[in-house]
Amino acid sequence: MSKPFRPSVPEQMFLMPASMRDWLPADHLAYSISDVVEQLNLSAIVQRYKGEERGYPPYHPVMMVKVLLYAYRAR
Repeated sequence: MSKPFRPSVPEQMFLMPASMRDWLPADHLAYSISDVVEQLNLSAIVQRYKGEERGYPPYHPVMMVKVLLYAYRAR
């Protein structure tokens, strides 16, 4: 049995009545980075998690690459 990833839902509603898309303008850098990362083949990274049962479920590698690239790009 493979370990599941923690869910990542950018459109998720918070306790407040707002979604992440309400906080950012339509031309924000985060959307461009998200679009690029969604087209990358990250199967080699995801494969490393197959069969791993230890610890708490990790965040999905796609989401983590988005965060990493945005952190490098944003100042």
